[in-house]
Amino acid sequence: MTDPRDRLRDFSPRHDRFIGIDSDGCVFDAMEIKHKECFCPAFIKHFRLQPVSRYAREVWEFVNLYGATRGTNRFAAVRLALDLLARHAAVAERGFTVPRMQGLRDWLDRETRLGGPALHDAVEATGDADLTRVLAWHREVNERVADMVCGIPPFPGVKPVLERARAHADLMVISQASQDAIDREWTEHGLMPFMDAAAGQELGTKGEHLAMATGGKYPEGHVLVLGDAPGDRAAALANGARFYPIMPGDEAASWQRLEREVLERFFAGGFDDALQQELLDAFAAALPERPPFALVD
Repeated sequence: MTDPRDRLRDFSPRHDRFIGIDSDGCVFDAMEIKHKECFCPAFIKHFRLQPVSRYAREVWEFVNLYGATRGTNRFAAVRLALDLLARHAAVAERGFTVPRMQGLRDWLDRETRLGGPALHDAVEATGDADLTRVLAWHREVNERVADMVCGIPPFPGVKPVLERARAHADLMVISQASQDAIDREWTEHGLMPFMDAAAGQELGTKGEHLAMATGGKYPEGHVLVLGDAPGDRAAALANGARFYPIMPGDEAASWQRLEREVLERFFAGGFDDALQQELLDAFAAALPERPPFALVD
């Protein structure tokens, strides 16, 4: 059986530089609407959190939008959100028992390709009740996204960067969104022709995308990752790549600086350690580790 990830392993460079670009929250201002109108309502519904819906929403938004775990894989985000919700002081005061979802935890511990197809296969193979519930949530999220999320343009400054970068680097979408969502959104706004390839959650983690597409194919310092989440940073650094953050809440300015200064420095070999550290420090300060609400031990 053909492994769909072979298209990343077989990726052939056109240039001696590579830029991997995240999608949601980085290129498109879609994170808020997706999480607040699609992911979170389905999270409350399928995990039966209606009695603590206010706090479930608060937790979901911190995990996925405003904290240091922003941008994590959707299935891992469920575990993180349930764990944080169980420690929320207001939830503890109400005596609400947050579902443990042990089947999900076990699957996350053993599965490396955290996407819908792998989850479907696990449900078919095991019939696990927890995984069945997660699959129902996943499917409803996709339905909500397809119905709700449309007409959201890229951030100002994205297209000029892609136009300039295309002439000097290989460009690839590297995302934990579904492949269908990536293809639909990038095509809708005329950005897909700039890209050499696109990889979604079905092809593995962002770190795996980078390793397969760039490993041994580019000189040191010639791979750059653009992203808005700590997972993008981790994937870049784990693969010896430079990382340029699209700062949450300051996206347009981030793309403007990239176009006016940083892109040229990358192409000229001037994206040095000092610039990298400056960017990493600013990014870390923007996404706190601890939530603004009270926790219990």
